[in-house]
Amino acid sequence: MKLRLTVLIISIILAFAFILYSPSLSGPTIQESTLLSERATTLSNPFVYPNPNPPLQQLLAEYELFIRRAIENNLAPGTAVAVIKDTSIVFLKGFGLRDATATDSIDIHTVFRIASVSKCFASTLTGVLVDENLLSWQDPVIRYLPHFKLKSEEHTQKVTLAHVLSHTTGLPYHAFTDRVDQGASFDTLVYHLRDLELLGKPGQLYSYQNVGYSLIGQVIRAATGKSYQENLKEKVFAPLHMQSASASYEEMMSDTNTAKPHRFFKRWVPMAISNTYYSVAPAGGVNASIADMAQWLLALTSDPPKILKKTTMDAIFHPVVRAISRNNYFWRWKPLRSAYYALGWRVLNFKDDTLVYHGGYVNGYRSEVAILRKDNLAVCVLVNSPGNLADISIPKFFELYSEYRAAIDQWEKLKGGPIAHQ
Repeated sequence: MKLRLTVLIISIILAFAFILYSPSLSGPTIQESTLLSERATTLSNPFVYPNPNPPLQQLLAEYELFIRRAIENNLAPGTAVAVIKDTSIVFLKGFGLRDATATDSIDIHTVFRIASVSKCFASTLTGVLVDENLLSWQDPVIRYLPHFKLKSEEHTQKVTLAHVLSHTTGLPYHAFTDRVDQGASFDTLVYHLRDLELLGKPGQLYSYQNVGYSLIGQVIRAATGKSYQENLKEKVFAPLHMQSASASYEEMMSDTNTAKPHRFFKRWVPMAISNTYYSVAPAGGVNASIADMAQWLLALTSDPPKILKKTTMDAIFHPVVRAISRNNYFWRWKPLRSAYYALGWRVLNFKDDTLVYHGGYVNGYRSEVAILRKDNLAVCVLVNSPGNLADISIPKFFELYSEYRAAIDQWEKLKGGPIAHQ
């Protein structure tokens, strides 16, 4: 009997040791966990406040390992990641190469094109001007752009700034986006919006836009007397110390620390940085580093938000119209119950959580950003290629967060709540 018991105990110990030390794509080994945990807790980055929550550090260590393995497995040439939790930047790091054919590494100041995540900045800037009483969400576009015209005069009079920012103008899906790709003049495209058949009344249907969305840039110019780019620098980039951020092709090309876009043809091949979509800057023309994005997300998740009133922030994130989410990888985290578009953001409703999210693609760049507001948690991933890493990066993070969430919360309760950094 004693012999059997001894054998059983030894077997359990060996099995447990095998599980702990066996390498797996789904989690780190003990050695990897220790190494990554040390890295996570000794970040020397001046932007980062080390968070003492051990379960949070373990989550970040596992996520870093996931990113490193993705780069090692050639899922992308390079990427940069930021995580914000409870008023702190708790993770900020670059991975891989700026150019797959060179040796320069991506760091936290490497600039990417953020594509349609630019739409989030457009609503942020509009919100700042709303707080300054220069604009109102319900202002008709024609008040600022008297020459604006749709096919229906009634619709022309009724389209508001909120309709523009929620893709509910009634214009056809991706109206004239193909012509943006071809380099057509934005003013010419706006003029020819009057030729298009409308899908419905303003506010009635969701129909994703780049040209229609970028009307907000012309409105801002008319309301302030300054260009959209000047307003973005003055009212968003400068106050938030987004030192590398810009919204023009010229500024992107003058930066010496940029990630090259890539396509895959047997291997990752760098491409030229294109000047397309800078003509529709509110929809897709922002350039930024991960350090810039971290400062922006920190401002949005602070209480109160740093450059916006709380009520304005709530209005920006409030669901406006049902809109299908095209990122099916969110199902890896948990089943998606419903999806909406707000003002420049998507709103994804799960059983117990609501995520505000946006993704983007342009010219071989991918960007992903998400905020779990009730937990004061945000993550941004910038990638210099399309493909699987960008697709799964946000769902994977929240999948891991679901596993560690209870432990993170419990530790904070025992320690008297999260640490707030000034």
